[in-house]
Amino acid sequence: MLLSASPQYRPVSLDASTRIVRALADRGYNADREAVTLLASASDPQAAIERALETVPDGTVVVTADHVKEAVDTPANGPKSAGSSQPTETDESGQSDDSQHPPISTGDSHDQPTDSRDGVPVETKGSENDARGSDFRDRDSTSSGRSPVEPELSGDIQSTGTGEYDDFVSVFRNRYEKLAAQLRGRVNHRPTDAVAEMSGNSDAAIIGMVSDIRSTASGHWLVELEDTNGTFPCLVMKDRDFADDVQTLLYDEVIAVEGSLADDAGILFVDTMHFPDVPRTYTPSTADRPVEAALVSDVHVGSEEFRADAWQRFADWLHTPEAESVEYLLVGGDMVEGVGVYPDQDEELDIVDIYDQYEAFSEHLKDVPGDMEIVMIPGNHDAVRLAEPQPAFDEELRDIMSAHDARITANPSMVTVEGVSVLMYHGTSFDEIIAELPDEHASYENPEGTMAQLLRKRHVAPQYGGMTRIAPEEEDHLVIEEVPDILHTGHIHKLGYGTYHNVLTINSSCWQAQTDFQKSVNLEPDVGYAPIVDLQTLDLTIRQFV
Repeated sequence: MLLSASPQYRPVSLDASTRIVRALADRGYNADREAVTLLASASDPQAAIERALETVPDGTVVVTADHVKEAVDTPANGPKSAGSSQPTETDESGQSDDSQHPPISTGDSHDQPTDSRDGVPVETKGSENDARGSDFRDRDSTSSGRSPVEPELSGDIQSTGTGEYDDFVSVFRNRYEKLAAQLRGRVNHRPTDAVAEMSGNSDAAIIGMVSDIRSTASGHWLVELEDTNGTFPCLVMKDRDFADDVQTLLYDEVIAVEGSLADDAGILFVDTMHFPDVPRTYTPSTADRPVEAALVSDVHVGSEEFRADAWQRFADWLHTPEAESVEYLLVGGDMVEGVGVYPDQDEELDIVDIYDQYEAFSEHLKDVPGDMEIVMIPGNHDAVRLAEPQPAFDEELRDIMSAHDARITANPSMVTVEGVSVLMYHGTSFDEIIAELPDEHASYENPEGTMAQLLRKRHVAPQYGGMTRIAPEEEDHLVIEEVPDILHTGHIHKLGYGTYHNVLTINSSCWQAQTDFQKSVNLEPDVGYAPIVDLQTLDLTIRQFV
């Protein structure tokens, strides 16, 4: 609700309100908008805070206007009023543009041959015009009538792997069984040893894990597939209309092929290739009320290049009336810069102790409205094992990051928010996938293309033994068993979004300016963008806070 709708109180500056909210947060309290206004209007706000906190009953979390009125003397008729107005959005030239910020649905650039920027969200400046132009909104759920539902988490793990040979066998067998189950309804397949016993020229189908890919002297593709019974060679002729799909194959992913055996039955000529994929008819779930979620990643607190100013503008904006429906914050990993992640990183650190980095991150998290539901997963810069899946933080780090009772789970994890399933994956496998596949299928400038590959393969880290470290567990937690409504990733510090078979894909940007290391690898990061998803419509708006 706008402050102009409450004429009994005089307007106070956003900076004053910010100081009040932070002072209360430091003491473990939230406050409703009216209480903040009263405290900021007092002649001595600091003393008013102390008196108000002395009056609140034990166990109180939200300071209300009644608590403040009991402790602070106010004029009989209330403070004098003055009008205020909602900030007007402007374009880059400074001209007013009332239509600049409507939520706009992303276009399905992978299903239709349209320009990749048609129908994508409008990018908006969320700093001076948004966060500084109006006072904090009421984030107290009891007075605003809003109460975010606690997200459901699925995917947190306890590591069981010992590094023994049997663990590797177990995880790959589990991967095969999970992905083969998604393909069995499409092909009448037989095990590789049974296909090897068939007569020449017979029709056959195989579901297998890619164990080898190579081109022939004639330019055809020879793909060797492995199942639990053995291996079998499959030939994709270069003139097939799906021959380009072979260029997107990665070792260790699971596919199905159909075709006919050669005269001697020693090779299968492929007529059709199937990926586990997301059904084209998939219909995502949506919330049953107007509610939004902010999806961010790669904060990198502790780096000299951490953009604290941008994060503060984002946090301030979350307190404004314009962000009233943003009730969830999903953080996709790399909360801190970490220590020893890349060569000479210590020369680029502002905070050199990893625990101090998490303490600082927790302080920045306190600037977010206290009634928001927050979910976080680790990333490759965080203080967890590098091998995926990454278990959630240990108890010591959880205690440090306890602001607002944030929920912490593994990487990856499925998080259900208001009935909408969000697959949160930090995205470390992007580096390997981008290195292996042609640019038109995966690149740093096209994160949504890489995300489409993950969904098509139904696995967030298909290839083993390369740049992506994968831990041997009893089961493969990296398989995308259930189709998510949203896939949320980060890691590569580039903003990207799109849809793939009706799944909304979002790769968040970062909150860290370019480091010397990033310059050395020619990475120009996208900084300070916050994707905001309307969970009722899955429309997406991109806001920038730098």
